[in-house]
Amino acid sequence: MNSYLKPTGYKSVYTLYLLSKQAEILPALFSEDETRFILQEKEKKHDLVHLNRLSSQLFIQFLDTENLNYKTNEKARSEASGVCKKLNSLKANELHIIDLIEEKALTLAYAEGLILNNYQFIKYYKNQEEKKNSLESLFITSPVVSDDEMHELQVVTEAVYRARTWINEPVNYLTAVQLSEEIRELGHQCGFQVEVFDKSRIKALKMGGLLAVNKGSQDPPSFNILEWKPTNAKNEQPLILVGKGVTYDTGGLSLKPTSNSMDYMKSDMSGAAAVAGLISVLAQLKLPVHVIGLIPATDNRPGENAITPGDIIEMHNGLFVEVLNTDAEGRLILGDALSYAQRYQPELVIDLATLTGAASVTVGIYGSIVMGNVGEPIMTELKNAGFETYERLVELPMWDEYGDMIKSDVADIKNSTKRDGGTITAGKFLERFTDYPWVHLDIAPSAFLHSNENYKPQGGVGVGIRLLFEFIKKHYLA
Repeated sequence: MNSYLKPTGYKSVYTLYLLSKQAEILPALFSEDETRFILQEKEKKHDLVHLNRLSSQLFIQFLDTENLNYKTNEKARSEASGVCKKLNSLKANELHIIDLIEEKALTLAYAEGLILNNYQFIKYYKNQEEKKNSLESLFITSPVVSDDEMHELQVVTEAVYRARTWINEPVNYLTAVQLSEEIRELGHQCGFQVEVFDKSRIKALKMGGLLAVNKGSQDPPSFNILEWKPTNAKNEQPLILVGKGVTYDTGGLSLKPTSNSMDYMKSDMSGAAAVAGLISVLAQLKLPVHVIGLIPATDNRPGENAITPGDIIEMHNGLFVEVLNTDAEGRLILGDALSYAQRYQPELVIDLATLTGAASVTVGIYGSIVMGNVGEPIMTELKNAGFETYERLVELPMWDEYGDMIKSDVADIKNSTKRDGGTITAGKFLERFTDYPWVHLDIAPSAFLHSNENYKPQGGVGVGIRLLFEFIKKHYLA
């Protein structure tokens, strides 16, 4: 969906006025009868009012401008869902928003919610042209929003769209190899470098975790290195983003036991989608931040010569791991990627992974888990970015006792423990592959939804892109 800033005077058949709930209705905009109707609707606490002028359609959206904060911005995103649905039902092609509230963050949040609500995944419908949303363009007249801010909104929401589509793609299309091809094409389009290691190179690097998970599959793994390195980078050492790229997870021989738990496991590469999407944003906007993305990719199946509970594997950094649960595969491929990151002497490493079901038990669908070995100000900056984008983060402790839980009787560590503290022990496992400032984001709770939540659709959500883009802007560029 295209979004533009337009000067005052631009006219459209479909126009929406953003008004404060506390503002008076402007008689210059509406007739006496229309004003009376709008006031009646407002008294009924209807925040969206539709006026049908036959030759044109007008909408009045009332937003709360008192006590502005991240919650009022999120309410604006959610409110935009209603007008998006209405416009598509009317077969509208474009919408012109006239900003009369003049609160930049609130106006941008409303536009963002509208654009994100318009996403569809209809690739596999025969009659997709009939199902396609009619709304294609959004124009805004605002005294407080700039062209650059509208361009930024366009680029970020396009990246979220792309990530959602990758997450929604089935594994009979999006194998690890195909994911690498998609990343290559994205790099070509957006201007960042991509290098892909095939299975022979992965073997040469002794990435035992990635190779072990891949043993049950007929399709080869891949290891993807994405890099955006501008000449004017603010950081001397790179920021590294690591994304879990399990394109489908059966659980391996530890087959997923719970009802319907395998149905949406095409989403187990949501971390990979977020990393690639975020780097595409940085490259297109030419942000002066050196960023490297590492994406280990494979599917996890019980076929071929699948890894067996009780097997012991040697990881890229030389640690030996006793595999007690083949469904705890994400930490194996991430361990290799995290230890590979050491060669770059990174300033900071952030990994994103749909890692544990226990994370979903902790926070439901309403946020993600964060933990790591960094202190202030990074943790606070990340959590603040989570509030600003409403991709909220809950920090869990990484006490030493949780590390004791992953000790093995026959190897350096084991990949599975008792259920208690499962999200944290997974984090402690990953910690063993780091020797640098590191943050782990478990996005399992929020990466894939089973029903629509306003501007967040059923299916892939694209969590992490907006969150980390906000963090990067504030941490490196503010």
